[in-house]
Parts: sequence; C-alpha cells; structure tokens
Amino acid sequence: MLQAMMARALLAATIWGGGTMTDDKAEKKGAKKFDLTATRVFDATPERVWKAWTDEAELKKWWGPTGFSCPVAKVNFKVGEATLICMRAPKEFGGQDMYNTWTYTRIVPNERIEFTFGWADKDGKKIEPTALGLPPEMPREVKQVITLKPTKDGKTEMTMVEYGYPTEELLALSKAGLDQCLDKMAATFAKP
Repeated sequence: MLQAMMARALLAATIWGGGTMTDDKAEKKGAKKFDLTATRVFDATPERVWKAWTDEAELKKWWGPTGFSCPVAKVNFKVGEATLICMRAPKEFGGQDMYNTWTYTRIVPNERIEFTFGWADKDGKKIEPTALGLPPEMPREVKQVITLKPTKDGKTEMTMVEYGYPTEELLALSKAGLDQCLDKMAATFAKP
C-alpha cells in the first residue's frame, strides 16, 4: 500500500512542478494558485533539446522520475493535436501505468511549445486524476509553456512553466519529480 502511494506521489511529482505562488484572476477571488517555473541549462543545442520533447524515442529515454520508464510515447506534434505518453512505476512501487495527453496550443520550432497537460486512459480519453488514486485537489488539466534560448557557449537555456496548482504540498511533490525528469533529460545530452 505504501509503495503504491509512493508511486502515485512520484508520478504526481514528475508532472507537477514547484515554483512561485501567483494570484490567478480566472479562479474565484481570493484563491491562491501555485505555478512551477523551472530553468535548466543543457549541454545541447536548442534543436537537440527540441527533439527531446518531440521525438518518440527521445521522450522514452527521460520521461518519468528516477526508476520510472516510459513504454508509450505516441507523438502527434501539431497545434490542436495531442501526444499520448505513459509513465510506468517501478515494480517496487506497484508497476502502475499512468497515461497523459499533451494537447498542443502553440508551437514555434526550436523556441516554444505550449500545451495542456491532461490525465488519460491508455486510449487517450480524459479521466479524473482520482481514478489513478491521486489526490482530489490534483488538477485535471494544466497549461504548460516551454521556451528554449541558445546561450553564447552553444548550450540551451530551457524554461518550463506549469500553471495553477492548488496547494503548496502538490507543488513541493511536483518539484521533486520534475527535477528527476530533467536530470534524466540532461543525461541524454551527455557526450561519450
């Protein structure tokens, strides 16, 4: 039971980030929301980092926290379309598969990706996060923005923003998982 809860927590942490608190005017007055802002500098060109987000084989190398695998990455990288991606917990955490969709709203090649993250079943149909055993306050969908900027030394600064988490607890959990995902992504750029 604890292992299954940990797997769910790691999954939630992978997807949801940790960052700054904002006052979201679209939400009911007085409600605070928390946004992830994560910035990394990768030892890779913007084109290479872009490929990590848009290529099925590349996504499978890094999506999910440490110990998790990505058995499914069906990329449909067009505005209005969606990628279906799966993260599988390690056996010691229950081996559960959790599917998500990334529905693209804006794409600027090698510079910017905007999408709405959502929970899904294996066929890409939307589901409630609670169906996966996640907390009831877990958002069903989250807007995400990724920007890439070349640095003077040939690397890439990537900033990722995820909007609208309802609690600091989800934020902290998410930050831990996201950091692990980005560590795995960085490892794919390592030069032999």
